[in-house]
Amino acid sequence: MRSLVLQASSLRRWAATLVASIGALLAGVAQAASPAPVAGSGGMVVSAQHLASQVGADVLRRGGNAVDAAVAVGYALAVVYPQAGNIGGGGFMTVRLADGRTTFLDFREKAPLAATAGMFQDAKGDLIPGLSTDSWKAVAVPGTVMGLETARVRYGTMSRAALMAPAIRLARDGFVLGQGDAGIMALEAGRLGRDPAMRRIFLPAGKPLTKGDRLVQRDLAATLSLVSSKGPDAFYKGPIGAAIAEASQAGGGIITREDFAAYKVRELKPIECDYRGYHVISAPPPSSGGVAICQTLNILQGYDLSAMGFRSAAEVHVLVEALRRVFYDRNNKLGDPDFVANPVAQLLDPAYAARLRAGIDLERATPSSALGPPAQPAEGRNTTHYSVLDAQGNAVSVTYTLNDWFGAHRVAGRTGIVMNNEMDDFTAKIGQPNMFGLVQGANNAVAPGKTPLSSMSPTILTRDGKVALIIGSPGGSRIITITLQAILNMIDHGMDVQAAIDAPRIHAQWLPDVISVEPFGLSPDTRRLLEARGHRLSDEGPWGIAEGIVTGAPTLQAPGQATGRVLSLGNRPLAGATMFGGHDARQTGGSAEPVR
Repeated sequence: MRSLVLQASSLRRWAATLVASIGALLAGVAQAASPAPVAGSGGMVVSAQHLASQVGADVLRRGGNAVDAAVAVGYALAVVYPQAGNIGGGGFMTVRLADGRTTFLDFREKAPLAATAGMFQDAKGDLIPGLSTDSWKAVAVPGTVMGLETARVRYGTMSRAALMAPAIRLARDGFVLGQGDAGIMALEAGRLGRDPAMRRIFLPAGKPLTKGDRLVQRDLAATLSLVSSKGPDAFYKGPIGAAIAEASQAGGGIITREDFAAYKVRELKPIECDYRGYHVISAPPPSSGGVAICQTLNILQGYDLSAMGFRSAAEVHVLVEALRRVFYDRNNKLGDPDFVANPVAQLLDPAYAARLRAGIDLERATPSSALGPPAQPAEGRNTTHYSVLDAQGNAVSVTYTLNDWFGAHRVAGRTGIVMNNEMDDFTAKIGQPNMFGLVQGANNAVAPGKTPLSSMSPTILTRDGKVALIIGSPGGSRIITITLQAILNMIDHGMDVQAAIDAPRIHAQWLPDVISVEPFGLSPDTRRLLEARGHRLSDEGPWGIAEGIVTGAPTLQAPGQATGRVLSLGNRPLAGATMFGGHDARQTGGSAEPVR
């Protein structure tokens, strides 16, 4: 008579098989819920606003390269996506050229020269509510105009006038608002009305514009026209910067003309690492994104996530434990490389990853307090990302930001420029969370001319010397986990780019010691298993707006994996299609625009 008691080893094999089967089923469900990626062959642009995506695709059709298209999209988003697209903010650009060269442009905002470490505290050392988020003192020196021009001059092929013309036209003639555009106007109406210059643009009749209304921005059109004809000197050494400085001083801010004259773009070496046959190219400090993504991937190399199954308790547990350790390092060891020494080599050393992995208990959650004391604050979630690929194989991944939706909710005089509130990304006070709850340390303290630490993670993956994936997202500290999970979903779980982006997300960082979960992110059984291991869960609404492009076939495949997991798209690349774009279903109004 067969024993009713299974041997322990047999039970473990049975459990592993069951978990893998459930994981495969969940991955299939995630894919079934998403439409097919958009297919193209002559180029692809994916952004959070369809008109900007169309502008970029048109540049590619006219013979421009991916950098040209990225510049045009950047300016267009400043018009048609004013809540986060910008020339009043800053950002990062990761570039991988068709000849294999890689580079990174840091055009992030910088603290004014009059900034001080305690500028957001009162005489007692307490934080002054709203000063780092809702005042002219919250505004850092913008970098987008200089960043886009630097990219165009060094790596583009088209004239500045040609690339800026579509944005100027959209600002001068206006564009019709869709539901997504109108929705954010309604959401922010109360704050949009507090500044007279902002109210004149976005509440022209004293109330929010609605779907079908036309948003006209003539002041912004004039500003863009001046940049187009005179170049970045009009912004940094001429009347535009002077107007912003004047508005800042009138509003109690500290930005001066000298701050604009001193602004410089940094060209840096990207962070690079390898994961299961793919080469990862991402953002270096002052971004924490590339380091954090590569550090997490190094830890996860030691686990078979595919066998564990998508969103199984085992997979979520090791992912969260890795992130807990990575965010501790992120918040305490990284900062502006011009001001602090970043231990990048140590953090990315496989031996260091092995030590961190060895400290992970596969059955119990590690209390975040066991890793060390608190140290720093976070950044805003209301950024935007776009991805561009041309037919020659040039790839550009751009993330730029105003920080909060509409930044500081202030427009600089008659410039039409929505200003950032990026100073809140600094550590206003060590150990105190900022507007989005991230706790940081002394490496990110305010200092004159300093760039705040960021999580923006414009990322490119290659395989066998060719671009395989372009990916990124807004989301504050969640940018790291959004980008990371999209990569894991494709490489470890065989999802196509659209399904990988749309799949429900989780987020974990060092503090607070909790796993945030999107709707339908975890099954009830998985939740119970995680809670039994000591994890705390928090249900939240959806977050992030990822934009991705893959090449060759709709899905990535790691070495040794069977091809064709995406049954709806077949087992081979689609005829006539060499690239596939996915825009995040969490936000309406964006698009993947192919060049066929």
